[in-house]
Amino acid sequence: RQLAEHSRDANHLFVVRIAQGLLHMGKGLISISPFHSDRSLIARPAMAGLLAFLHACLDMKHTILDKLHYLLYHLAVPMYPRFLLTLDDNLDLHPASVRVGQAVETVGQAGRPKTITGFQTHTTPVLLGVGDRAELAAPDEYIASSSTLEGLVILRKNPNAESETLPADDDAATAAADKPDDAK
Repeated sequence: RQLAEHSRDANHLFVVRIAQGLLHMGKGLISISPFHSDRSLIARPAMAGLLAFLHACLDMKHTILDKLHYLLYHLAVPMYPRFLLTLDDNLDLHPASVRVGQAVETVGQAGRPKTITGFQTHTTPVLLGVGDRAELAAPDEYIASSSTLEGLVILRKNPNAESETLPADDDAATAAADKPDDAK
């Protein structure tokens, strides 16, 4: 940026500031990529946005640096968050324990193989790296609304989960023990 401020051309300063904005965006909470669903699918609108921007950059002097600077909005389509945020049914923040680690390809493996390696357990919200994948630390406790944990994920309590203590059963057992024998 300091080099661009010495330039007398405003276009050079404009291009350097755009490049710095994209660089800092990529280091932060947002990335640009046409891939989604754990990098297994390509979003066609995101790919079209990237290609439209790259095509406009072939002749920057007559497009982005002239009167067509609004072509930069094509970059908004492939932007996606690099974090994992878990919500409950009411869309309130719901901290949950997740394991974050390097993604492992499990196609064709028998049983339920591990999908991540070298993981660390965190409580959401969590920042995910480029090759990282997340999975619930207690998959029996919650049911995720999507199969891939990235971006915003709604968690629901698993109705089939066994709770550790059952206070209703304990109260019924004590009440039955207190009754006289002829009332049973």
